[in-house]
Amino acid sequence: MAANTPFFPNLMWNSRFASLSFDPFDNSLGFMFPPPEQLTLSDKSHLLIAQAFIPPTERVEAAGFVFPGDNFAIRDEVIRRINTVDEYRKLFGKIFPEVKAGAPITYDMFAKAIAEFEFTLIFANAPLDRFARGEKNALTDDQKRGAVLFFGTANCVACHAVSGQSNEMFSDFREHVIGLPQIAPQAGNPAAGNVVFDGPGQNEDFGLEQISGNSADRYMFRTSPIRNCALQPAFFHNGAFTRLEDAIRFHLDAVGQAPSYNPTIAGVAADLRGPTGPIAPVLARIDPLLATPRVLSTTEFNQLLDFVRNGLLDPQAKPENLRKLIPARVPSGRPIQTFE
Repeated sequence: MAANTPFFPNLMWNSRFASLSFDPFDNSLGFMFPPPEQLTLSDKSHLLIAQAFIPPTERVEAAGFVFPGDNFAIRDEVIRRINTVDEYRKLFGKIFPEVKAGAPITYDMFAKAIAEFEFTLIFANAPLDRFARGEKNALTDDQKRGAVLFFGTANCVACHAVSGQSNEMFSDFREHVIGLPQIAPQAGNPAAGNVVFDGPGQNEDFGLEQISGNSADRYMFRTSPIRNCALQPAFFHNGAFTRLEDAIRFHLDAVGQAPSYNPTIAGVAADLRGPTGPIAPVLARIDPLLATPRVLSTTEFNQLLDFVRNGLLDPQAKPENLRKLIPARVPSGRPIQTFE
């Protein structure tokens, strides 16, 4: 879900879509993307508009591997299809006068429409926010104690930042090596998937290095924004943990827990487990912030968990609200995806 993304200065686990000014509303230094786009989308007014140029071109996720054209040709084909549907033209015509006057829908219009929808997905009215505005009972006593731990002894805020350029999104939007075990579902069987893994055993994910080409960035991934994380089905870039409490425990003692990690025990689905990659080289690069265990009592841990799970959850982000956004039909007549 693209919740709160209008405030993110970079996007994706490896930060491959980024505002160089570290402000998604500021294109003065450019919006950087991997080749072939690179800085060519920097004329867009917001990072989300620029990012909307990418999903249809992702052959791993959307475009498939048989379309013969390049990214530009793929986008041209998307717009050609949209322009053949009268209902889409009428909808775009309500927003863009030139379409109403008979001009074709352009990809820029399409990207702006996608970004505008994402702007409606702001879910940042959690109990903590209401408490900060003066509702003293918005947080329970345990959640308040958990917040003190989050911002204090547990030092979660060192990476899950709230001030300055974090835009109160509980992420510094920087990349770190957190010592996470590596899962490569199709290692040894490339036909089982379409994601390329790294290393001699093709069972590693080099993270930011894949984008920067700098070996010093190996195993680095962007800090996850954790508002509404109680609703996530999995955690970290590879879904190595499926329970929030396990993800937090790992963060508190990554060096101690990583060597004994078991994806089955962690609840990872059978088709996503695969063999685990080497952990020693990952731990050798671990961020100093995570190198030393943070010891909490059982009571303190439960308070921290309560704060992260419930104190940062905007009720409007719950599935029963989001289901209302799914249309009964789309103008193209194509079948609607089924969401569990």
